[in-house]
Amino acid sequence: MRKNLAVIALLACATPALAEDFDTFAAQGAELDAYLQCVPYARDVSGIQIYGDAHTWWDQAQGRYATGSTPRPGAVMAFSAHRNMQLGHVAAVSRVLDSRRVLLDHANWSPINGRRGQIEKDVLAVDVSPNNDWSEVRVWYAPLGKVGTTAWPVDGFIYSDRKPQPRRQIAMAPARKQTSKRFLSAFADFAD
Repeated sequence: MRKNLAVIALLACATPALAEDFDTFAAQGAELDAYLQCVPYARDVSGIQIYGDAHTWWDQAQGRYATGSTPRPGAVMAFSAHRNMQLGHVAAVSRVLDSRRVLLDHANWSPINGRRGQIEKDVLAVDVSPNNDWSEVRVWYAPLGKVGTTAWPVDGFIYSDRKPQPRRQIAMAPARKQTSKRFLSAFADFAD
């Protein structure tokens, strides 16, 4: 049992998806449900090799990558930590529409069909900064079916040193509606 518990704990730490029942999971050779965070997705589509929480990308990029306040296809828009987005956010610019509008590819922004961790491609972001410097943006939010109402602070753009790559699908699997009670009970001894 301890071995199975250790394996389940490692799976929970290594991936954001949780196995409902490890014995059944392992016996069936099943795959974990997809739940993608913005950082690995932005890293994959942009080629920018920065690791760690999204709010750290801007500082990490200094001296390693060109940065600025002008959007370009393939660049990563680095969002600052703000209100309930304490870890920040990163999104790849897929297309520049005009001086105030871009399209983004990103993961884990909108819950889609009630599930977080989804990939959104070519969603609208609008520069709402008073000085037209991309320091604040409003971003398409799927539950509203339009650009959201929050002005999110942006540190700037991190420019990739490679040409934008064709977008490929990272993962797709139905998300589990909720974590099983059996799985959660395995960690009851570690709860506060």
